[in-house]
Amino acid sequence: MSLSLGFIGLGIMGRPMARHLLNAGYHVTVWNRSRPGIDALVAAGAVAADGPVQVAEVSDIVITMVGDSNDVEQVVLGEQGVLAGAHRGLILIDMSTISPEVTRKIAAACAAKGVDMLDAPVSGGERGAVEGTLSIMVGGKREVVERCMPILRLLGNSIEHVGDHGMGQTVKLCNQVICGLNILAVAEGLTLAAKAGADPAQVVRIVSKGAAGSWMVSNLGPKMVEGDYAPGFMIKLQMKDLRLALEAAANMEVPLPGTAIAQQMFQTAAADGAAEEGTQALVKALEKLANTRVAR
Repeated sequence: MSLSLGFIGLGIMGRPMARHLLNAGYHVTVWNRSRPGIDALVAAGAVAADGPVQVAEVSDIVITMVGDSNDVEQVVLGEQGVLAGAHRGLILIDMSTISPEVTRKIAAACAAKGVDMLDAPVSGGERGAVEGTLSIMVGGKREVVERCMPILRLLGNSIEHVGDHGMGQTVKLCNQVICGLNILAVAEGLTLAAKAGADPAQVVRIVSKGAAGSWMVSNLGPKMVEGDYAPGFMIKLQMKDLRLALEAAANMEVPLPGTAIAQQMFQTAAADGAAEEGTQALVKALEKLANTRVAR
């Protein structure tokens, strides 16, 4: 493997993603804001850098997987960011979920430095990251996408080039709107079942086989029934994604009334202490409103 890779952001998603690159034989240089993520990857064979500058200096491709728009701006455009250590021909693949507008701003700054950028947000949560089965929606130049395809194929099994810079993020926000509303629908349906005296576990089994069946019903429904709120994807991140979707929609004068309600329900759950729990913990907010309990 002649390419040297950099990976910035070693959280729930980033760690297993970086491991796939190491397991494929790539030389991987890593950096994270907190030390545990770095230590875990160094133990797996990665090399630690002092910061984003150093990652860029030694890499042909740098992948960022951080939290929000301002985080990507800081690690890429900041004084000690990727572009401060960039060389012409470097490729930046941002796999975070951020604002399409900010993505286009960063892509322009990259182009001015001779750096190609792809926005390649992912869907599939921790399980998809661990199994290498993420869905990846990619914005940027087609020829750059093709050059990076061997890397992307290590991380996901569905990779779609969806347009120019910012379109990857746009499609991801559409995905998050559908996810957020679906999670709310599952939580409401199971809350109704519990209040009416039906067996929520049986409802999940029945609904998953019919027209209302979905990934959320089959994967998060059982977790709601079992009271398993461990995060595959945190409520605070779902809130952030829905906020970005609502901001983008407002800029285009697109009404998203259901999305606004879902965002506020996630906010309700977060305010009650569930911000770092999995998105299935949304059901706890519905349980409180209905004075019932879905979990066994």
